[in-house]
Amino acid sequence: MELAILDCFFALKVWNVQNAGASAVLVADNIEEPLITMDTPEEDIKAAKYIQNITIPSALLDKSFGEKLKKVISNGDMVNVNLDWRESVPHPDDRVEYELWTNSNDECGIKCDMLMDFVKDFKGAAQLLERGGYTQFTPHYITWYCPMAFTISKQCKSQCINHGRYCAPDPEQDFSSGYDGKDVVIENLR
Repeated sequence: MELAILDCFFALKVWNVQNAGASAVLVADNIEEPLITMDTPEEDIKAAKYIQNITIPSALLDKSFGEKLKKVISNGDMVNVNLDWRESVPHPDDRVEYELWTNSNDECGIKCDMLMDFVKDFKGAAQLLERGGYTQFTPHYITWYCPMAFTISKQCKSQCINHGRYCAPDPEQDFSSGYDGKDVVIENLR
């Protein structure tokens, strides 16, 4: 096991280490914070070319555990790491529970295109797993809110429901024609 410090996003770290011949990757967070979902914080067209080709297991470690692990490794001690996902996925009834966060207005560029391709490709398998009692799927729809100072504006009223509490952007990005953002929110609720 080698220690590597790379200044790049999580997925790129995993891709680089996979290309170097690793069988798995543990990435230690560089700040003390609760663990988060590892994603590129900005749209990155180059990332789409390698993210779908990552085939090795990878995990993000919190900073304190990562520091302890690095210290033991740098001392030359033998380290045995078992990757066990059982405690990280809820399983009270022996089913894998998974969620998908999306929006019916999937016009956000390459990430939405990747998501829609995944949904189309995975649909049949997901239905079989659900019918067989192996999984429990929960969809979530992303909404925004209108800041209190703007809730009475024309734009907020056309993009939101419940007095600006649940909003979506205008699908055509044209406030004068077609569907409004509030139509997207209502469709998501349906």
